[in-house]
Amino acid sequence: MLDLIIKNGQCYIDGELKNVDVSVKDGKIQSIGEIKDEAKETIDVTGQTVLPGCIDTQTHFREPGSTDTEDLHSGSRAAIVGGITSVFEMPNTNPPTSNMKEFQRKLDLAKNRMFCNYAFYFGATADNANDLASLKDLEGCCGIKLFAGSSTGNLLVAEEDDIDKVFQNSSKVVAVHSEDEAILIKNKKLIKNGDVHTHPVWRSVECAISSTRRIVRIAERYNKKAHILHVTTKEEIDFLSQHKGNITFEITPQHLTLYAPDCYNRLGTYAQMNPPIRDKSHYDRLWYGVRNNYNDTIGSDHAPHLKINKDKEYPNSPSGMPGVQTLMPVMLNHVNEGRLKLNQLINFVCENPVKIFGIRNKGFIKQGFDADFTIVDMNKTIEIKNENIESKCKWSPFNGDKFKGTPVATIINGEVKMKDGKILGDPSGQPLKFS
Repeated sequence: MLDLIIKNGQCYIDGELKNVDVSVKDGKIQSIGEIKDEAKETIDVTGQTVLPGCIDTQTHFREPGSTDTEDLHSGSRAAIVGGITSVFEMPNTNPPTSNMKEFQRKLDLAKNRMFCNYAFYFGATADNANDLASLKDLEGCCGIKLFAGSSTGNLLVAEEDDIDKVFQNSSKVVAVHSEDEAILIKNKKLIKNGDVHTHPVWRSVECAISSTRRIVRIAERYNKKAHILHVTTKEEIDFLSQHKGNITFEITPQHLTLYAPDCYNRLGTYAQMNPPIRDKSHYDRLWYGVRNNYNDTIGSDHAPHLKINKDKEYPNSPSGMPGVQTLMPVMLNHVNEGRLKLNQLINFVCENPVKIFGIRNKGFIKQGFDADFTIVDMNKTIEIKNENIESKCKWSPFNGDKFKGTPVATIINGEVKMKDGKILGDPSGQPLKFS
């Protein structure tokens, strides 16, 4: 007997929507088509769209170190309510995930506590470059994270010689927070206390593009893969579009939805993040990049902070906002409004993460693949409300905004873990496997 049948949905298979059923056994996709066998559970998804399980390739779940703000359990709850079946989680914790002991600790902390599947970045430092060559087969490791601009603890790698060493020794994709530390230090004098509008002045366009040019130059020198995170400038869009292949990049939903000065007028320090949200000319160019498939992924950069800290006077307020729960509703609304096509979104959150990072058996609805699905209702409108945010921070920059198109069920390893906003069963997420 089958474990699960998903009936009467439009399934995204081979680049198009098909009216087929999907069956699941032992956590794998068993068959696709007209299915007449019996199953322990059947869900009818008439009028809904069945997508491969969506992957958020940039999240910060704050454990260990700041578990009052978020932890692996609460972050994974937010993920599955938002239709995300797998996450990549970042190493800027306290202590940082930058040695084998701390990496194993993270895996141990995740076991039986995370609802979604997961992988962790290994943090590069100025001192651990020689260790990076041995990470190729490290279980649950999605890549190496390089902070070229401000970061936590010892994770800042600002000097060119040190960045060079990281790429020279890297055995996996190097995901980069690309801001130039020297320019950040020089520009600090431009900060006006109490005025968050000066955030993108301090963290300038020059600061972003200067760093990105350097990263690309070094990665290409060693023929290594670099993935530039949260790209924010028109200059980077134009530059990176000329450097495809081993160079890939991400844009976030918030940089595609908010722009300055409006976001700072409305949200104040709640719109503050690194790199910053910029003016509409950059926003428009990011969308030009999306329409032309220049970017490769869309990741949330889920980086929650408690309201008590976000309410501090700028620049004492921390940078970052939650986003893993809202990535899909925000982007599906953009699909409904015609800014991008559904197949593009699936490329950005399913297929391309698999191709770039070498994730096994995910990202596609195929026989024998893992039974991860994000089921969405393209016609359902929801209002984002702070009180419905699963993250411990209990706020969203999109509070009070309405979005058309939303996940209504999340299936992970063949088990329905979220239905109509309600979390079901116990955490059973698994470490992702990589080839």
